Amino acid sequence: MNPPAPPLILVIEDDPAIRLGLRKTLAFEGYRVAEAGDGERGLAMAFEKKPDLILLDLMLPRLNGYELCRTLRKHDRQTPILILSAKDQELDKVTGLDLGADDYVTKPFSTKELAARVKAALRRARSAEGAEGVFEADRLRVDFGGQSVTVDGRAAEVSTREFRLLRYLIENRGRVLSRDQILNQVWGFDYEGTARTIDNFINKLRSKIEADPARPELILTVRGVGYKFAK
Repeated sequence: MNPPAPPLILVIEDDPAIRLGLRKTLAFEGYRVAEAGDGERGLAMAFEKKPDLILLDLMLPRLNGYELCRTLRKHDRQTPILILSAKDQELDKVTGLDLGADDYVTKPFSTKELAARVKAALRRARSAEGAEGVFEADRLRVDFGGQSVTVDGRAAEVSTREFRLLRYLIENRGRVLSRDQILNQVWGFDYEGTARTIDNFINKLRSKIEADPARPELILTVRGVGYKFAK
């Protein structure tokens, strides 16, 4: 029996020098690599090649990274997307993650850091593929295998990150989880986020699954500590 092919990484980056460096780094780590130099080509290749992971620059010609990420997530919630960007403001990171990216790596970055982020994202994706079962509570239904959320029988549009956050809360329902615990488990130990990142995502989740987000009954705040899923 032939061994499985190594994971395929799609690099969407308009700078040829950076693309070359990424190709060499990823090939050295044992990955297959496909490349696109603009957003439109990158989007087409994402659907054509069905990569195991996408490395995405934000400042792309023809279709920027934000729009590309948004479009991809409408059709594919599972393929990990790692944003590579020189934009290092927290708002830029939150925006990218909110659109469905799995991680945000700020340029310049070391090859070791990038390799570690790619490996971690692939590992999380494999873990998500193995998650099965359905959780139901009152108006809420979460299909872990299908990665879908319905409220009162209607589909709720949640990003990949929001889904992972919701799943982590549900898997630990009844337990009080600190913001650091949530950040480490949902975003990864090497993500340089803040408590504000967690609060923003919690608020967005509440707006989508709570009957009254101002008076939540599912995701509760434990003042001074963090959050817990009550049901």
